Amino acid sequence: MLQRFRENKSMQGTFLALPTTLWLFVLLIIPLFLTLVVSFGQRSPDGDVIFSFGLHNYIRLFGYSTDCPGGQTSCFDPLYVNILWRSLTLAFNTTVCVILLAYPLAYFIARAHPKRRNIFLFMVLIPLWTNFVIRVYAWMMLLRKEGAINIVLGWFANLLGLDFTPLEMLYTPGAVLVGMVYEFLPFMILPIYTSLEKIDNSLYEAAADLGANAFKTLLRVTLPLSMPGVVAGTILVFIPVMGTFIVSDILGGRQVILVGNLIQRQFLDARDPTFGSAASLILMVMTLIVTYFYTRKFGFGEEIVAA
Repeated sequence: MLQRFRENKSMQGTFLALPTTLWLFVLLIIPLFLTLVVSFGQRSPDGDVIFSFGLHNYIRLFGYSTDCPGGQTSCFDPLYVNILWRSLTLAFNTTVCVILLAYPLAYFIARAHPKRRNIFLFMVLIPLWTNFVIRVYAWMMLLRKEGAINIVLGWFANLLGLDFTPLEMLYTPGAVLVGMVYEFLPFMILPIYTSLEKIDNSLYEAAADLGANAFKTLLRVTLPLSMPGVVAGTILVFIPVMGTFIVSDILGGRQVILVGNLIQRQFLDARDPTFGSAASLILMVMTLIVTYFYTRKFGFGEEIVAA
């Protein structure tokens, strides 16, 4: 038996993958299945789950309700649809902003002297050593009416002899976007840097010998070869932003509600695990659909490089 195991590569691979497979089955497949079962159930008056089969949670999530004024049998309430759309829009805007900010910085680090490169990477990673919530609260101190940003703007206004009214920046969609970009910027910088750092300098020399200026070299050499990093960074940023709720809860208050906040409040505040489970599954499906079409369009970058 032992001799057969040593000679059978397929058996060895199965044995090596078995712990990971069991881990995923216990901590991923089973919880997802339970969430699916609960999403079809009903909430009891005391917050427990009544196991039944119905689509009422999904119908409610997409805006249709039987609790309507005027004696109507059904009506449409766009509340939850707007939350889903707001989450998708914010994830898209965050990803675009992060790419625009991360790419120049990653390019600068990749082209820096090797002795300074590690220092720059160290500076990028330093914020990750601090607790996620503490970093969000730091932005809260900056964006509030009495915060550092309004103090600096007021100082400049007084210096120029202008009247200044403190800006209302906290508890707005803009504040949530700023917090999201700040929190997830390193997750875009690192994969882009990895792709840029692998580009052979001889390719830049060849492009210069062929008469390409800096802009053409960027479009024809640098961007295509760094697309694996951009695609990987996009996935690392877009998926967490779709489900996060801490940033919007702190910087947006009750004014900016995302699907992550909706799920959290259904489980913890409203004690409605059936509706929260349905929202969780819809969030997962939305994320998978967007990721699927994105990777179908751009692949994981290798297809662009090969082209």
